[in-house]
Amino acid sequence: KSIPVTYADLPPYLVYALQAKEDERFKEHSGIDMQSFARAIYFGGKRGGGSTITQQLAKLLFTEAPSRNPIVRLKQKMKEWVVAISIEKRYTKEEIITQYFNKFDFLFNANGVEMASRVYFNKKTSELTLPEAATFVAMLENPRKNNPYRYPERAKQRRDVVLKQMLETGYIDNAT
Repeated sequence: KSIPVTYADLPPYLVYALQAKEDERFKEHSGIDMQSFARAIYFGGKRGGGSTITQQLAKLLFTEAPSRNPIVRLKQKMKEWVVAISIEKRYTKEEIITQYFNKFDFLFNANGVEMASRVYFNKKTSELTLPEAATFVAMLENPRKNNPYRYPERAKQRRDVVLKQMLETGYIDNAT
């Protein structure tokens, strides 16, 4: 079960956390960020992935299970690129972010951020605090390993990485 949210329901720091952690140039690209892609290739993914928020949405919408076979995965990735560009042409950046948060499975029957807010924090998405928002963005990387129910200490560490990234990118300051 899922309860869709609108962009207005998303606290600004939830959006900022997503952009700081997953796609710093989200507002500037049109689906593919070649700079991030090149960095991911050069460093073998050790300094972040190359997928944009839009590519991640395309993956959520159209790739049932990412293949472990590199050739098959490359084909999937190419399709995700095409879909990402198409999504960028049809939707606003706000609609893309909203769809992404509505589609993501946070586990424990928490499909979408509204259900996740209720399951994990017993509140509406619009009521999330900054640390709670950062927790959800940390879960996007790996909802199993970064799950506050299963691994509270790891979830807290990954949340702190998101907060640090928000600080480094200027989305928040030390006073926040």
